[in-house]
Amino acid sequence: ASDETDSDKKASDETDSGGEQRVCFALKYMCLTLNRTLTSVSETVQHCKADHGVDIPDLVQKHRLDDYGYIKMINYIRTTKVSTESLLLTSNGPLPWDSDEYMKPALPDDPLLQIDVEELSEATAVTLSPAAGDQVSLLLQRARQAEDRAQRAEEALARAMDDLHKLKSCFFFFSKYKQISIIQLDKVRTESYRDFMYRNMEVFKGKVVLDVGCGTGILSMFAAKAGARKVIAVDQSEIIYQAMDIVRSNKLEDTITLIKGRIEEIDLPVEKVDIIISEWMGYFLLFESMLDSVLYARDRYLAEDGLVYPDRCSISLAAVGDTQKHSDRIAFWDDVYGFKMSCMKKAVIPEAVVEMLKPETVISEAAVVKTIDCGSVTVSELEFTVDFSLKITASTFCTVMFSTAPDCTKTHWKQAVFLLESPIPVKTGEELPGQITVHKNRKDPRALLITLDIAGRKQTYSLQ
Repeated sequence: ASDETDSDKKASDETDSGGEQRVCFALKYMCLTLNRTLTSVSETVQHCKADHGVDIPDLVQKHRLDDYGYIKMINYIRTTKVSTESLLLTSNGPLPWDSDEYMKPALPDDPLLQIDVEELSEATAVTLSPAAGDQVSLLLQRARQAEDRAQRAEEALARAMDDLHKLKSCFFFFSKYKQISIIQLDKVRTESYRDFMYRNMEVFKGKVVLDVGCGTGILSMFAAKAGARKVIAVDQSEIIYQAMDIVRSNKLEDTITLIKGRIEEIDLPVEKVDIIISEWMGYFLLFESMLDSVLYARDRYLAEDGLVYPDRCSISLAAVGDTQKHSDRIAFWDDVYGFKMSCMKKAVIPEAVVEMLKPETVISEAAVVKTIDCGSVTVSELEFTVDFSLKITASTFCTVMFSTAPDCTKTHWKQAVFLLESPIPVKTGEELPGQITVHKNRKDPRALLITLDIAGRKQTYSLQ
């Protein structure tokens, strides 16, 4: 690298062979022509403006760049060696540095990337102030910059809110197709609702029915076919619009009224309903469930002698002896290709698993740990601590605890599985005592924290 400093050499290095001027920046405050040392970011900015006609703060303001946009622009200029003319003629449409590839620094420890947009403007304001004593001009300039920062912050907030809206839409999109897959794949659940309503038409005949979380409206249509005088179907997700089309296609629009929104935030077109139906159950019964919303609807809209269906639900526990599963999931970490990774158990064990278990691996009778009467239970009662005792039916090692019977027809609920760190030796006929505590995750009310205390071994699991 040459350290000549004459102006002819400088002009030659900063102009390409076609006579077009290129933008240079400082590398460790050294001009890219490698023949001029600059002492600071502000001097670099002045150099770009005076020698190249490029005002960096002005470009930031012109294109309303946030910190990310500024970083991309600097890296774009460094990477592409863009001409001054091209840079100044950049329109307010899609910017040439919008690609995320320009988030990668073109230079290591680039000083221009170690200052944010606000600091850049303030540093430049002090350096470019026309006179040290011109306080009024300086204050006005800073006020304008503060106003501009506030505007950019407001626009950034608007973009963030837009992103949040898209995220919610994505969640509702997922939720919608999750409900569709349930109808397609879970015949046990859907047919249970259908059979109950069709076999008990006298319960529904002439009644006003509320369907909380109606999804595609399948339960609402069952209720209408069972003789309900009026059905009000409520769902907050976008699937409500498909449900409207489905109801019209089946010529049930005179009976079924569909409303989009959270049951807690809307007003129904009636004061009271006779029956509330809902498919609110989740994994481990209570995970990601809508029971809280159903109870709100019950307390606000259900007539004094009204009914809630399902009316009773229960959670049961049983022990499993599956040494292969324990070896694959837990003991595996004791020797991973010759390396000890036992610490990984602490990360794996607390995560409850939802999957189908083999009925032959069950080694105890099931014990009911919670029964829920949907007509009277309160929200606070959905968090509980209960002692239980499992009667062992096979002499082996207990490796897993689970809920939901594996010997029934498969459903979308599957079983909630809680892996034990160390197998517990058990014998046929003996009782395995324990205690279970269930409460909501305060950080995510849809999720559950479940603590099992068995044979003096205590472990908290997260179902999320």
